[in-house]
Amino acid sequence: MKKGILFTLLIALLSINLGISQKMGHLDSQRLLQELPEMNAANSQLETYQKQLVSKGETMVKTFEANYQKYVTEANGGTLSKIEMQNREAALGQEQQAIQNYELEVQQKIATKREELYTPILDKIKAIVDQVGKDNGYYMILDSSTGVLLHASDSENVMGLVKAKLGI
Repeated sequence: MKKGILFTLLIALLSINLGISQKMGHLDSQRLLQELPEMNAANSQLETYQKQLVSKGETMVKTFEANYQKYVTEANGGTLSKIEMQNREAALGQEQQAIQNYELEVQQKIATKREELYTPILDKIKAIVDQVGKDNGYYMILDSSTGVLLHASDSENVMGLVKAKLGI
């Protein structure tokens, strides 16, 4: 009789536990980032930095164009010897290469600056999303704008089970 009552109680507890649905949440990270003052400030800083770098590049291009026009005028006017023409062409080629190198450098600097500015903000958001998930009992929180999982409560790693089914 006691075994029957314990068995019935165990089944009832399992049924209640299995019947509780997992609490899930979502948020739109794109909208959150747009509304976050820290992100707007970071975007403004990045834009200012980018303008400074681009300004220097534009100056380099204007200098190159002026040097090229001077070369063309002198070459067409017949005032340059073949050796002088070759030297000027080589110098213009170096200038052009310097501009291309600077363009690559600008891209790298902007990417580095973006990471420097955005990483602390994104880390803060991640920590807050995790805390909200834990504090409010969310099993998962998804990003509705990208479909990415932002938070998941501790779960069991099923890699071994999947490998076993695959025979590896």
